[in-house]
Amino acid sequence: MTVETVETVMGRPLLPLRQFVLKMHSRCDLACDHCYVYEHADQSWSRRPVVVSDEVLRRTAERIAEHAGAHGLAAVHVVLHGGEPLLAGRARLRRAATELTAALSGVCELDLRIHTNAVTLDERFLDLFDEFGIKVGVSLDGDRAANDLHRRYADGRSSHDRVLRGIALLNRPRHRHLFAGILCTVDLRNDPVAVHDALAALAPPRVDFLLPHATWDEPPARPAGDTDGTAYARWLLAVHDRWTATGRAMDVRMFDSVLRTLRGESSLTESLGLAPADLAVIETDGTFEQADSLKTAHDGAPATGLDVFANSLDEVAGHPGIVARQQGLDGLSEQCRTCPVVRSCGGGLYAHRYRSDGSGFRNPSVYCSDLLALITDLRDRHMTDQSARPALAGHHLAELATGRGSGATVDLLARHQLALARELLGLVRHGTTLAPAAEDGQEAGDTQAAWDTLTALDSEAPEAVDRVLAHPYARSWALSALGARPPAGPTGSVAGASATAARGMAEIAAAAALRAGRRASVVVPVHAGLLRLPTLGTLTVEPGTERALVRTDVDGCTVRAGDRTYTIARSGCEDPAWRGSRRFELDGWSVTLEDTDPWRDCHGHPAHPRLTEGEAEAWRADLTEAWAWIRRELPAYAPGIAAALRMITPLTLSPEGADISSAARDAFGAVAIARPSAPETLALLLVHEFQHVKLGAVLDLVDLYDPACDTLFYAPWRPDPRPLEGLLQGTYAHLAVVDFWRARWRDQTAEAVGTLVDSGALTEAGKSFVAGLREALATDEVSAEALRAARLAAEEHRRTVRP
Repeated sequence: MTVETVETVMGRPLLPLRQFVLKMHSRCDLACDHCYVYEHADQSWSRRPVVVSDEVLRRTAERIAEHAGAHGLAAVHVVLHGGEPLLAGRARLRRAATELTAALSGVCELDLRIHTNAVTLDERFLDLFDEFGIKVGVSLDGDRAANDLHRRYADGRSSHDRVLRGIALLNRPRHRHLFAGILCTVDLRNDPVAVHDALAALAPPRVDFLLPHATWDEPPARPAGDTDGTAYARWLLAVHDRWTATGRAMDVRMFDSVLRTLRGESSLTESLGLAPADLAVIETDGTFEQADSLKTAHDGAPATGLDVFANSLDEVAGHPGIVARQQGLDGLSEQCRTCPVVRSCGGGLYAHRYRSDGSGFRNPSVYCSDLLALITDLRDRHMTDQSARPALAGHHLAELATGRGSGATVDLLARHQLALARELLGLVRHGTTLAPAAEDGQEAGDTQAAWDTLTALDSEAPEAVDRVLAHPYARSWALSALGARPPAGPTGSVAGASATAARGMAEIAAAAALRAGRRASVVVPVHAGLLRLPTLGTLTVEPGTERALVRTDVDGCTVRAGDRTYTIARSGCEDPAWRGSRRFELDGWSVTLEDTDPWRDCHGHPAHPRLTEGEAEAWRADLTEAWAWIRRELPAYAPGIAAALRMITPLTLSPEGADISSAARDAFGAVAIARPSAPETLALLLVHEFQHVKLGAVLDLVDLYDPACDTLFYAPWRPDPRPLEGLLQGTYAHLAVVDFWRARWRDQTAEAVGTLVDSGALTEAGKSFVAGLREALATDEVSAEALRAARLAAEEHRRTVRP
């Protein structure tokens, strides 16, 4: 941990808690027979208040804020839970969100979520969640047959249809950004492929497959032929193979965690890896408990004897039960410590180790053989250089070939680009000669220190590192550092490329540390008077400054450059030397207006200098209208844009007033546009250029043509012959242009038809005639005559421009 603490427990520093489960309601409207709250050893739910009180909510928010402030936490994660939390009602959920938001304002970021069975989820709940940014996770075990094995009402009725209705609401464009994923409990009686396909069809961003809770006293159900105890591993591997074969259309936390830990990175789940536990539960009566999964061990297993009224979260963090789960290897049984996959397995979920013979939790997991088989198989079959890269399946390629692309499919492209950025970063670190050291080795030491900081951050806060590496211009930097492009230094010189490599790594490390809110010190080389923090902005420093010391913490950072010290708060900086990136939160789309990053000047047209506040607000207004038009008239393109178009780089206007736009081949997630005169034109340029972005990512994954082909081909929209990739790119982009003009003229013609209908001057024959116009418009088909005219025009153009 990077946070200094003054208190120790059992000779170790007290590790702060970062995750909290807040019980809103202690009862449920379903009667799932595998529920650890009601059906397992601990029955304390029956003695709890049904609904959490206002006073418990207030004290809980105060305790979390107190703890976060004392330990300098950058963010805390709170899950509203139950029972079934929706039973608490909208007013109570609003009170919880309001108390937490108010208490943590100015202290740290709040990641607020709710986990629900979704049977009563409706638009009013989702409007509330949208107001507070509450992400929604849903429990569902697969198709109807799989789900109804366990998740039924008390009278035996199926819950499946109602859950699917709730997920359908979450998948609507206005609420899609709230969908956190699906939790699925494994049952060996279910077909693993059918379960995967049923869940994937709902397009969740993530699925958690959970092993059913069990202990050595109450072992999991296994088929009679499971002599080696690996039936759960075989089931999960069947899911994994289907997941891989279909292009990993969604994240699967278990598989992603195994692959991450095999690479030495952090796990994404408490059931794998050696990361210390950092979670506490607050029950409806205000008592603190350990993880809910312990309810499966014995009655009272999760109890701490502490509560929000009398005890601080530091006291909870020091509880022996919490501390026992923070010992890493030292906290495991001897058998686990000598296991070859212990750093991935981590002993499995703590609750699954319990045995009542006096050994308690100091045992291997009851799923030990399954976990060993699963991790070993994934390691042996998939840990190649390409194992971390998402694959593009045939149905994804077919979908993208239409010119469109769902959010899940385009997100797949984005995840591949992130994997590629990580690989390029590794190549820069290990495949280039970094800046030559001074006599005292200071530069080399600074570069190594920056790399060490980045490595530590990737273990402790991988999401912050991913956020920076997903910056569209990270790849432009990496290619320059590798010599594939002219470096930002003396053209063609080794010193220029190596200096570019050293500078970029330090910039990435400092930006990731600032985003994570972690304490770090990074020496960042300064180029052309600018200190760059990718995804965040640039700082103009004193002329002649060669290096700056960036110190980050939970509040932001200080920069010592030359004789001056600058302060940059995480929430922004008023210093005129700081130019922060402007991020716009539109309706279901978060996009940054990038007018600071020096690497943005890679689009073949001059980048616009820093915008004034008025110019930036004009961009915001136009983007808001353009995005609304795309969502309304080109809804098939909107999900892909929302999933992966992260950045718009303003270009300088053409002297002739012509529209200018561009997409750089190696800047996935960004398009560059000179602000046009009308929002509709901006909409056209956005969909047009994002086609180039998507196709570039596809070409990184799939060979669509013979790269040895050097023939030039005629493109009807250009006078000059084009190489095959240029023709392919232009054709793909024009699919969106065709849809744009069809939508635009349909929209305008429909408006004109409406005006005719409302005129009050049509005769009966005229009304019938206009009704025919409306019906023809509804079919949205291009007539044979129009097609013939278009072909004649194209042929005339061909004769004019070709020799």
